[in-house]
Amino acid sequence: MKKLLQELILERPLLGDGAMGTQLMLAGLEQGNCGEAWNLTHPERVLGIQRRYAEAGAECIITNTFGGSRIMLNRHSEADRVVEINQAGVAIARQAFANRDGYVLGDIGPFGGLLEPYGDFTQAQVRSAFEEQAAALVEGGADAIIIETQTSLEELLIGIESAQRAGARCIIGSMAYDVTLDGSTFRTMMGIEPERAAGFMEEHGAHIVALNCGTGMDMERARAAVERYKSTASLPVMVQPNAGKPRLVNMKVVYDETPQQMVAGLMPLLNAGANIVGSCCGSTPEHTRAFRKVMDEFLELKGIKPDGVPA
Repeated sequence: MKKLLQELILERPLLGDGAMGTQLMLAGLEQGNCGEAWNLTHPERVLGIQRRYAEAGAECIITNTFGGSRIMLNRHSEADRVVEINQAGVAIARQAFANRDGYVLGDIGPFGGLLEPYGDFTQAQVRSAFEEQAAALVEGGADAIIIETQTSLEELLIGIESAQRAGARCIIGSMAYDVTLDGSTFRTMMGIEPERAAGFMEEHGAHIVALNCGTGMDMERARAAVERYKSTASLPVMVQPNAGKPRLVNMKVVYDETPQQMVAGLMPLLNAGANIVGSCCGSTPEHTRAFRKVMDEFLELKGIKPDGVPA
């Protein structure tokens, strides 16, 4: 039987995939349209993106379900297809591996609003939406649930508890940090620092603590986050920084950090103890391919075979 993700990454680091949203737009998704619905309407295009990541060497692929909760899908009049969209997302990611035994991470993104008393959504509404999505992902066969791009501990906890209720075998909590204006530190939009997030996730039963996206969170900042996470919690760490900072070019958001530029920070990140390394907004399969080469060099230096057994 395949090892649990949180067990294997204690033996050797794994390579994650890269951006989905920007790749969907390159594949023809119009700005503002529902990319998650493509799991049903254009599965071949979603598969093409994820297959390229797998062929580039990714061992973990995140499902195309970031906005797959009922609350998010309702904004696109797709709420009646929550289960179908999420389970199709798992099936497509699994298919992308072909005959390889990779890990499919079922993606739950933010519900896209604020909880009371700051916003209009109750905890009960968000919990219902997350529980429904988590159940669909687990029933669809996801190896793990990742609750990502989180900025508040309240929403993160609802996600963790929803994944637990669904019977997820591995739960990943991933925060989105922003570098402060003076560049001295980074925290989420809601003021949560990495140490607090890591301790919170360990206390509430997550298996992996992570970061993704954020403003100014380059490879060096990701390395610092790994160290800060590990100073507080004993959980393994996953990181997915963006491919540079976004710029507006001809009314389109562009990330211009090349694979060569981004991969320069990978070896320090691995030496800091990152257990899963992928990339987020603006990255491509070519970024993943560059990461694969350096990760293989790292494993060779450590005397570790790809199956995790010391050479």
